[in-house]
This record gives sequence, structure tokens and C-alpha cells, in this order.
Amino acid sequence: MKESDLYLPLKQFLESQGYEVKGEIQDCDVVAVREEETPVVVELKLSINLDVVLQAVSRLAITPKVYIGVPEQCKSLKKRRKHLLKMMKMLGLGVLTIEPNREIGCVNVIHDPGEYKPRKSKFREERLLGEFMKRVGDPNLGGTDKRKGIMTAYRQRSLAIARLLDLQGPTKASDVALVLKEPKARDILYRNVYGWFDRVSRGMYNLSSRGKKELSIWQ
Repeated sequence: MKESDLYLPLKQFLESQGYEVKGEIQDCDVVAVREEETPVVVELKLSINLDVVLQAVSRLAITPKVYIGVPEQCKSLKKRRKHLLKMMKMLGLGVLTIEPNREIGCVNVIHDPGEYKPRKSKFREERLLGEFMKRVGDPNLGGTDKRKGIMTAYRQRSLAIARLLDLQGPTKASDVALVLKEPKARDILYRNVYGWFDRVSRGMYNLSSRGKKELSIWQ
């Protein structure tokens, strides 16, 4: 498939909306004009990449009605649809998909261009600042591969408990909380998110074999 294969189905769709449509006008792939309205510009691509995004953004100097048009089966759109559409909204760009056919083309408007007004999340802001304040020091390099694990405030608290158990052996959760002045000690031991703790009896915990192995890694 070529980008030009998308033109005629799109032209047909826009003409059905009352637009006069012409291709390749002043570096714009598609320009559509309807009476005295602001013109519509569409940049055609087989996939959504940085090049077409930059092209579309530059067209915003001409008109606020700028779309990126891609095939219905666009892999990049299918793979990262949510994130791509969010980015397009932030940039004020529209997105439409085109399914060319020998008889008739199908065009779906996924998102219309418009001013982006993000909805702030107070919860996420408080969660961010909470993690920032609770984390001891600055143990991670920015840009670290998160799949390999990063040092969070929760992991730091778990490590403190693991070190105590490594030194003292089986210990009551209440004693752990008292020694470390950790009010969440019982919850951390009970949840055992990292598999570092073994419950040896009611309220009594010990460091697991996995905990002993990973404790040295996180030192």
C-alpha cells in the first residue's frame, strides 16, 4: 500500500461532507475547503511516527483543523492507541483512519482537533509527593530500567525489616515495629510483597531464603 492509496477514499468522504478537496497544496497532502470555513489539512501516512507528527504540528500555523490520516490497520495506532491519542489531544491534532477498497473507502474520525485541557488528578499529585517525601535519599539513577526494579520508599521500609530479621532471626511483628519505629511493620510482613518473609508462627516472622538472597543485591 502507498500513501497515495489513501487519498481518493478520503477525498470521497470529505466531498460527501460538502468540501472541495485538492491534493498536494503547499506541501500539504490534502486540503479541504468548505465555503468560508477554516480549511482542513490532512497529512497521510502509513504509520504514526515522529516525522508525521512534526509535519502535522507545523501545519497548525496554517489552520487549527489538522488531521493525521492512516490506514485502518495501522500497526502503530493499534499497538499504542491510548498513548498516541493522548499525545494528539495534547498537540491539538486530529486522527482519522482510512480503509481503501476498490468500490468505496471507509473513513473513521477517531479524534477531532481541539484545545487540550488536561484534567488534573489531585490523588496522583499527592501520591507523587508522598513517595518523594517518604523515600530516603536518592537511591535511583533517573532513567533506570524499571523492569529491573527500582528503590521505592516501600522497598526501603521492607529492606529495613529484612535486615533486622537477618540479624535477630525470628521476631514478633510488634517487636519489629517497636525497634524500627515502623507503624506499618505488621502490614508489610503480612503482605510480603517481595517474598522476603516467612511466617513461622502467629505474629512471628523470619527472613525467607529469597529474602537472604536478595538482601545482598539491594545492599
